[in-house]
Amino acid sequence: MADKIVQTAGREQLGDFAPSFAHLNDDVLFGEVWNEEAIDVKTKCIITVVSLMASGITDSSLSYHLQNAKAHGVTKEEIAAIITHATMYVGWPKGWAVFRLAKEVWNETEPAESEKDKYENSIFFPIGEPNPYGEYFVGNSYLAPVSTEQVPIFNVTFEPACRNNWHIHHAKSGGGQMLICVGGRGFYQEWGKDAVELTPGTIINIPPEVKHWHGAAKDSWFSHLAIEVDGEDTSTEWLEAVSSDDYDKLK
Repeated sequence: MADKIVQTAGREQLGDFAPSFAHLNDDVLFGEVWNEEAIDVKTKCIITVVSLMASGITDSSLSYHLQNAKAHGVTKEEIAAIITHATMYVGWPKGWAVFRLAKEVWNETEPAESEKDKYENSIFFPIGEPNPYGEYFVGNSYLAPVSTEQVPIFNVTFEPACRNNWHIHHAKSGGGQMLICVGGRGFYQEWGKDAVELTPGTIINIPPEVKHWHGAAKDSWFSHLAIEVDGEDTSTEWLEAVSSDDYDKLK
C-alpha cells in the first residue's frame, strides 16, 4: 500500500475560523478521497491538475498540486504531454498559464536574457544581423533594414564602445546622410570639431564631403537610423579608425 496522504493545511489556516471546512479539507478530501485505493496517487495528481486547469485556477493551489504530481512520479515529459492534451479541450490561454507554473516546478526556467536581447526589447526597431560593413568598425555592430523602398532607411546598432571608422560620403551633387538616434547613447564627430552626444531623438545632418565618425559610448548600447540622402555619383570612402586615445577622452 502506498504511503498515506496526510493534510493539515485546513486546520492550520482555517481551524479556528471555519472548523467544518478544515475538517472536510483535511479529513474527507485528503484523508478519505486521496487515500481511496481504486486509483493510484499519481493518477489522482494528474486528474487534479487537469481539473484545476479546466477551472482556470492557476494560483498557489495549482502550484501545490503540480509539486505533488512531481513528488509522486510525474515526469517533465509526462506533465508537458498532459498539459498539451488538456489544452486542446480547455483552451490555449489556460495551457500557457499552467506551463509557466509547471516550468518552475520542474526547474525549467527561461534562459537568461542576453544584454543584446535586453537592449533590443527596449527600442522600437529591430537590431538585425551582424553588420556586413563590420570591417570598418571597431567592435560589434548590427544592421537591420527598416525601409528598402523610396527612401532606404537602416537601423544601425553598436555594442558599447563600438564605433565606425572615419569616413566621407562623397557626391557630385546632393548626397550626405541623416542620423536619427533611436536608442542608447553615442557620439558623432566631424574632423576638427568636438564630438556631439547622441541620445534618443537627436538628429544629425551630415553634409557630403565631411570627414566624420559615429558610434556608441563606452558604457551604452547605441542605435541610430541611417538615411542616405539622394545625390549624384554617391559613394562612401572609409578611412582610418578613430584612435583609442581620442575615443577614451569622451565621457
